[in-house]
Amino acid sequence: MLANEFYSQAVHGPYELYSLGDFALEEGGTIRDCQLAYATWGKLDAARDNAILIPTWYSGTHKIWEQVYIGPGRALDPERWFIIAVNQLGSGLSSSPHNTPAPAGMARFPHVRIGDDVRAQHRFLTAQFGLERLALVVGGSMGAQQTYEWAVRYPEFVQRAAPIAGTAKNTDHDFLCAHTLCEAITSDPAWAGGWYASNADVHLGLRHHASLWSVLGFSGEFYRHEVWRTLGFSSLADFMTNFLEAYFLPMDPNDLLCMAWKWQRGDVSRLTGGDLKAALERVTAKVFVLPIDEDLLFPPRDCAIEQAMIAGSELRVLHSKGGHLALNGFDQAFLAELDGHLRDLLAIQV
Repeated sequence: MLANEFYSQAVHGPYELYSLGDFALEEGGTIRDCQLAYATWGKLDAARDNAILIPTWYSGTHKIWEQVYIGPGRALDPERWFIIAVNQLGSGLSSSPHNTPAPAGMARFPHVRIGDDVRAQHRFLTAQFGLERLALVVGGSMGAQQTYEWAVRYPEFVQRAAPIAGTAKNTDHDFLCAHTLCEAITSDPAWAGGWYASNADVHLGLRHHASLWSVLGFSGEFYRHEVWRTLGFSSLADFMTNFLEAYFLPMDPNDLLCMAWKWQRGDVSRLTGGDLKAALERVTAKVFVLPIDEDLLFPPRDCAIEQAMIAGSELRVLHSKGGHLALNGFDQAFLAELDGHLRDLLAIQV
């Protein structure tokens, strides 16, 4: 186990831990005393029908949702809804390579799939809160992958679903994008096959990783219009160092690699023998598919292909020069647009 204050209650709290016991994974491994880190807002009503689930995205935790998306008067209003955010396995808060005891931690942490996250969340929600349905599952990026998995794997459980900036089956292009992000880390000699003594030892790999996100995470329009200036940065170099590098340097390399591995292999058609259309035809939830117009990782055209396979679904394209990383909440117009779509979805009787 490695100590890393970045994943502490001081930075990401408050959050609670729920033990699943020994949790068997789809790839054949087992996480001993598997822990899910979660946070809740609002109260579960007597009918237990006002619960909203938020699964987290790559490198992010529940904290970004608390700070950016949840609040009185918002679509995700804790005065109306009981909101549960569960940090995905490998996130650094739930069971992850860096916080798992030897001999199963670090480079020996087993491969986790999106389906493992969703099975773990299902077990948690039913055991901890006695839930039988979710009014909404909403998540961005890898959270969108989990949202799709929920709607396909447990269709009777999900009444509404809002996958934001993500796909039900990862594309080859996106697989390769994530591959380059992994190589940025593992090409650093200090990564040492995953047996480094501190995340800080791998700072060159993490800086390279951050540099790739500057290309993949934002759009050409973001740089053409120098949107980074509106975020308080004096130059492009200042933005690269004090936004992107500052964001990734505190993180654990093995945790990032764990999440990237399952991101690359997200695919609901695994539940139907490789038939994506058959998988998406299982969905009974009311679905709003919400891509971002300038997203290089999950462009609207990829999302539209899948949306056409989901009965009664709607494609609602979000707009932001920020591209994929508009999810981080720096574009107020984007947030207002998303809030409007989520309000519309939650207003639909199901």
